[in-house]
Amino acid sequence: MNTPQRTRALRAAAAIHGARNARQRIATRAKFVRIMAAQLDAIAPGTVRVAVAPVTVEDRTRTWVELTDHDGRAVTADRDAHRAAHGLLIRAFPAADWSVPRIYDARTGDLTVNNHAAPTALSLDDVEEASQ
Repeated sequence: MNTPQRTRALRAAAAIHGARNARQRIATRAKFVRIMAAQLDAIAPGTVRVAVAPVTVEDRTRTWVELTDHDGRAVTADRDAHRAAHGLLIRAFPAADWSVPRIYDARTGDLTVNNHAAPTALSLDDVEEASQ
């Protein structure tokens, strides 16, 4: 009559075990790079580089994502593809500081800080012409 029953799945434990299993399956960096490149290509065909930067629009923090090909040209993709690429990077690099602009290169597998992005000290988001 009073038998204990599980009422909900323990998602945190499943996520930890799933991440641990994934790291064990992807034993080499070369395999990681190939998997990431294949997933980015499935999200938006031709994507080789992903640039991610936090921006402020009307006092709300947003994330700007740019997908480019091997020549540096923008890849045609919709909002869902940009969101999926950003999510893929966040899951692949959970320890990265995403409050700074970053660039991921699918050819090398490197996630680097984008030093060419405008520094926040310039306050470009507060420019009067930008809000019009």
